[in-house]
Amino acid sequence: MPGHHPARGRRTTERKGDARERAILDTCEALLARKGYDAMTIGDIAQGAGITRGALYFYFGSKQQVVTALVARTVEHLWERSRVTAQTEEPQQAIAAALRRTVELWNEHGLVMRTAIDLSLTVPEIGELWSHTADLFIAAITAVLERAGIQAGAAPDQASAMARALCWMIERTFYHASQESREKLQEASATCEHIWMTSAGLMT
Repeated sequence: MPGHHPARGRRTTERKGDARERAILDTCEALLARKGYDAMTIGDIAQGAGITRGALYFYFGSKQQVVTALVARTVEHLWERSRVTAQTEEPQQAIAAALRRTVELWNEHGLVMRTAIDLSLTVPEIGELWSHTADLFIAAITAVLERAGIQAGAAPDQASAMARALCWMIERTFYHASQESREKLQEASATCEHIWMTSAGLMT
């Protein structure tokens, strides 16, 4: 808050519980890379985080809950980095910035996002998280298209419908590219940027 200063002596260090929860989630992400979702166990997560199984159950009731929390943390980072898209006035800059940040997140946490997509149909909590995140991006893409002159509305040639199609195209394209290499992610970004700008009437 502007003009607000922390009270003298206010604790700024991370609480023990916060540090443990972060360690659990970091361990879960590392185990996804080493073992995959199906093979890793709650015991693996506890051991990697340096705590007992009993201590882990104080924070999360199951492996599924740990992964859900990890997905929640990751999509929060994704949105925090990308929400500027809805605020940038110049559509071409907004599109480039959004896709650049998307590449960064897929490079850093692509395995978590692929796991989220894989589990979204069978784990309701993850499905809701992923769907909500998609809705945020659809709204941001819609705003960019409208600033570029696309008519507002849900008809096939109007901004909302076009944004929904673009959002899910971007998701699928990055999902498959992230399984190959960072170079493929860059190629995917260039392809999505071209299609998005063409849809916005910014390229011929």
